[in-house]
Amino acid sequence: MLTSASPLTDSSIDPKLVEKLAGLELTTVGELLRYVPRRYIRQGQVSATERPEPDEWITVIGRIEKSQMIAMKRRYGKFLKIVVNDGRSRYEASFFNAKYIQRVLLSGVRVALAGKVKYFNNQIQLSHPDWLVLPDDGMDVHGTSMMAELLADETGENGTGENGTGGNGTGEALTGTADDVEHFSRSIIPMYPATRDVQTWEIWRAVRQVLADTVPAADPLTDEQRTARGFITSDEAIRHVHLPETMEQIERADERLKFDEALAVQTALAQRRADLGSELSVGCVHVPGALEDQLLDRLPFELTGGQKTVLGEIGDDLAIDHPMNRLLQGEVGSGKTLVSLLAMLRVVDNGHQCAILAPTEVLAAQHYRTVMTMLDDLARGGELGAADGATRVGLLTGSLGTAAKRQTLLDAVTGESGIVIGTHALLEQNVEFFDLAMVVVDEQHRFGVEQRDVLRSKGRDDRRPHFLVMTATPIPRTVAMTTFGDLETSVMTELPRGRQPIKTTVVPMQKANWVHRVWERADEEIAAGRQVYVVCTRIGDEESNKKAAKKKGGKADGEEKEDDTISVLQQAELLETGPLARRRIAVLHGRMHADDKNEVMDAFTRGEIDVLVATTVIEVGVDVPNATTMAIVNAERFGVSQLHQLRGRVGRGQHAGLCLLMTPAHELSASMERLKAVEASNDGFELAMVDLRQRREGDVLGSLQSGGKSSLSFLSLIDDTEVIADARELSESIVDADRGLADHPALADLVRAILLPSRAEYLEKS
Repeated sequence: MLTSASPLTDSSIDPKLVEKLAGLELTTVGELLRYVPRRYIRQGQVSATERPEPDEWITVIGRIEKSQMIAMKRRYGKFLKIVVNDGRSRYEASFFNAKYIQRVLLSGVRVALAGKVKYFNNQIQLSHPDWLVLPDDGMDVHGTSMMAELLADETGENGTGENGTGGNGTGEALTGTADDVEHFSRSIIPMYPATRDVQTWEIWRAVRQVLADTVPAADPLTDEQRTARGFITSDEAIRHVHLPETMEQIERADERLKFDEALAVQTALAQRRADLGSELSVGCVHVPGALEDQLLDRLPFELTGGQKTVLGEIGDDLAIDHPMNRLLQGEVGSGKTLVSLLAMLRVVDNGHQCAILAPTEVLAAQHYRTVMTMLDDLARGGELGAADGATRVGLLTGSLGTAAKRQTLLDAVTGESGIVIGTHALLEQNVEFFDLAMVVVDEQHRFGVEQRDVLRSKGRDDRRPHFLVMTATPIPRTVAMTTFGDLETSVMTELPRGRQPIKTTVVPMQKANWVHRVWERADEEIAAGRQVYVVCTRIGDEESNKKAAKKKGGKADGEEKEDDTISVLQQAELLETGPLARRRIAVLHGRMHADDKNEVMDAFTRGEIDVLVATTVIEVGVDVPNATTMAIVNAERFGVSQLHQLRGRVGRGQHAGLCLLMTPAHELSASMERLKAVEASNDGFELAMVDLRQRREGDVLGSLQSGGKSSLSFLSLIDDTEVIADARELSESIVDADRGLADHPALADLVRAILLPSRAEYLEKS
């Protein structure tokens, strides 16, 4: 008998199918059984599925209404065209070299088709799909099997016709086994996420085979825990989700498997929190009259209530000798940088060092300028005119000159620099600190697990640095509980006094008068002494990349999907020779040399540039109070949260901000719906929920760059707050008494099954 840990190579599944399943990263019994249907079809009822997108791979179950051979217009020969009706839509399918297939795919026959969607005159078409003849009233299983044998005899081993190449969208006749067609007569048929290499009926066949040979696994919940929640066993849930007899069985299986996913994630995070509690750090208390107090005394404004609250939470964390692990969420412009700087000064006041890790050189340089401006003589330790007790602030990026880099490294290793700001260059092996006690990671989602972990190891005497993770991308509570469950969370939604609101408007690019008004409006702002951002999706030097790639026989990135967007270089030229010809225009993008990028940003900050045409390098951290207007070209190419981030660059001074979302998207499209949501709200947390729904939640653990395939199939991070909270409470009670789960082997197996190795590694290292 098999167990969930058994490799599929030990099962009775055909070795060729085992190889196909490996392409879906399904290599063990447990992985296959947790590869669940994405929908179900009830016999005799219409499939409630959305109209498919072009190029989407779909499976259709229906009856052939029409089947005819049609002469080709441009060359000799005929092709078979069938029309299949699933009770909701009609699908046209074409088969070439169909001499034998036409004898089987007749009008009235019930079939399953699987292939890539195309549209012609608004009609869904499948070209040479894979297909399976299904049992029907008046046709017994034996008769259907005989038809399969007839086809195999006449077309060769794979039943694909004269030029068939197997189950890859070229019309493979996967009529299968008697067991296949018998199960397709069930009242409810599961439909699995399939690919051109492995079809939904092949996956279902493999699932049935391992279910028949697998010994029931022990339940991770006790009878008492299960009864209190009204759950069926985990084993029953797995079997019901694949072989349901009623819709009620599916619903009850869904409830149980949803809780299992929440429990697995929360148990891993509870273990992580317990492990962190045993690590040591350095306690840092408030030092009266030192750098922290001096900066507070110099501020020309009072901290917001939110800033004071968060500083209190961070201060409590820093005071103990266990490492702080805190996530700081703050709306765009809420003052996270100042909060993190005050926290770092407390660490410096206690004689230790801090590091800020930023994802881009532009953002690192912006942090450096901001910190130096805020601190002034407090950051000029060892120089003439420095304040008493002043420290130094270092900057380390990959493109920094040799002499400057050497000085930054020296100041870090000797302890002269209390704060070192840098990009990935901070992670290099030759970067050493005298006494690193705090790390601030800005926009942490830009960094991989291993990269963030490097700085954890740079503390002194095996003591872990305090960790503060910052993000301006609002995270819904359920997502935070699931993906940052090992971090304490602080949230700042209050904007500083005087911060101006941002008005957002969607601009249809098909309307020339609207586009003309965008540039007219930008010119008015410039005439009033203010500045403008123009954001584009790509740089515009891709043409040279294409030519170079083609010389090598390859294809440049974005060659096919980006050509219809306006690039930075194109937009800058259009403005320079058109509506903003009298204005000072500059470009900024990621492939510029670091010195050139810094020079452009410094000039824009000083007001020497009127219009900055840029890619998303200005997405976070860039702070130019005089910039009031942003035009985002091809805005439909950006996500909701990214658009919210981008527009946060304007309205940071005394004047109101204006964001213009320029798009060719159709008025009724999903893209336009997304843009209208951004237009309607400045609430980042509300938009984060919109973003989550639009992305269908995706795999949140995967978004943290842990790699691998989706691990959450049932749990909704939008709707299942109570389930997640219940699982968190239960997991904490278990882990408090049994951290290693030695007395809970079934729960340990569940964690391993749902959190695939890559996820487990993330949770261990994050």
